[in-house]
Amino acid sequence: MDKKYAVGVDVGGQTSKIGIVDQEGNVLSQSVIRSDIYGSDAEAFISALADAIKGVVANAGKSLAEIVGVGVGAPNGNYYDGTISNAPNLAWAAQGSVEFSKILSERLGLKVTLTNDANAAAVGEMTYGAAKGMKDFIMITLGTGVGSGIVIDGKVLYGHDGFAGELGHVCVVRENGRQCGCGKKGCLETYCSATGVARTAKEWLESSDEPSLLRDIANVSSKDVFEAAEKGDAMALKIFDYTGELLGRTFADFIAFSAPEAIVLFGGLARSRKYLETPIRNAMEENVMKNWKGKVKLVFSALKESDAAILGASALAWA
Repeated sequence: MDKKYAVGVDVGGQTSKIGIVDQEGNVLSQSVIRSDIYGSDAEAFISALADAIKGVVANAGKSLAEIVGVGVGAPNGNYYDGTISNAPNLAWAAQGSVEFSKILSERLGLKVTLTNDANAAAVGEMTYGAAKGMKDFIMITLGTGVGSGIVIDGKVLYGHDGFAGELGHVCVVRENGRQCGCGKKGCLETYCSATGVARTAKEWLESSDEPSLLRDIANVSSKDVFEAAEKGDAMALKIFDYTGELLGRTFADFIAFSAPEAIVLFGGLARSRKYLETPIRNAMEENVMKNWKGKVKLVFSALKESDAAILGASALAWA
């Protein structure tokens, strides 16, 4: 029997990562394209993605005939009907619904299976990474937004409509909470994503005269906050303490929902582990019910950058 391969795609708010994967979970070739330069033109993005997929396959020395299918993880990706709907971090899918799987399948002549980006990362982590061997855990992706994949008894939780697991949109600040792209106020995502950390920095700089290295930066990013923390900047360190505390308190609520063995953190902001881990763990233990104190692991992705989502998405194609 000829060897077959799958393509995994991780669609993010700023970039999309594409990889071709063999049956042993080896990523043979990867590429990255922008997700945020197409405005409201979904078909233009999907056409660019199709071209990038063809390029990745060719770079690996393979042909489309050797590909069993394409698995895609995307914000608000619906496993049941292949659509991306009302995704606030994707301009081309922020209003209404895009028939993503159908259009991409027509461009490539391949089966396309779609799921939420965090669900894809959860499958990748469960198959190849820190959650290997676990049947009950929650994957939290900390990137442009905050995503989550909930695994119960070894199965990803989709709910009756395919949208289960939007933990980034639980309300964590009810009084004067920040406006979220989803339309609500006070969502976890507005405080604990990379963009949320940047918003905290800007608010604190405007509301105080506290000296900080961040004052010398015109448009502060989460990376700037991390670099300032590395230099011992007091405000930057307090921003991470605040972010970690909000995450930990919220994780305590998530634990009460599904009693996971672990909460797994993944994504760009998770690289700030040295500043986030202690405040997260302390707040989680302070706020969780006694039944679960000291029982739920807090672990960080064991996979290389972007691989969890690519591997998880590609696993969809084998099904």
